[in-house]
Amino acid sequence: MESILAKARLYNAQLDKELSKIPQLNQFQAATGVPKTYLALGGGAFFITMIFFNFAGKLLSNILGWVYPSYRSFKALESPGHDDDKQWAVYGFVSILESFTDILLYWFPFYFFLKTILLLWLMLPTFNGATTVYTRLLRPFLAQHRSQIDSHLDRVRAKVSAAASELDTTTTTGASTH
Repeated sequence: MESILAKARLYNAQLDKELSKIPQLNQFQAATGVPKTYLALGGGAFFITMIFFNFAGKLLSNILGWVYPSYRSFKALESPGHDDDKQWAVYGFVSILESFTDILLYWFPFYFFLKTILLLWLMLPTFNGATTVYTRLLRPFLAQHRSQIDSHLDRVRAKVSAAASELDTTTTTGASTH
C-alpha cells in the first residue's frame, strides 16, 4: 500500500511541475488555495465522464479532435522546422475517414469514448501515435498513389476552371443584353 501512495505522490509531483508552466493555473491556485493538480485531475475526470456517458460526447471529442490539432497545425506550419508537420496531417486523414464511417460508427456503444482514446493516442507525445500512422499507413499510401491523385486533381481543376470561364462568359453576355 505504501508503494502505491509513493507512486501517487510521485505522479502528483510530476503533474504539478508540468502544470506550473501554465500561469493561469498558478493564478487559480493562488486565488483559491485549491492545488492545480486537483483542478486538472477533476477536469480530466469530468471530461472523460461526460464522454463515457455520452453527455456532449460528440461535442467534446470533436473539440479535442479538431480545435487542438488545428491550433497545433498552425504552430507547425509557422515553425521553422518540418518535423512536427507530419503529425498534424494525420488528423485530417482521421476526420475524412470518420466522415465516411460515422453513420455506422454512431451505432457502437461508447463510440465517442473510444474516439477520444484514439485521439489521445495520436496526440500525446508519450505514444507518438500520429507519427506511427503517418509513417506506416498514410505516407506509403500517398506516395504510392501520388501521380493518380495529382491526375484526378488536375482534371477537377480543369473542369472547375472551364465551368468558371463558362459562367463568366454567360454572366458577361447576359449583362450586355440587358
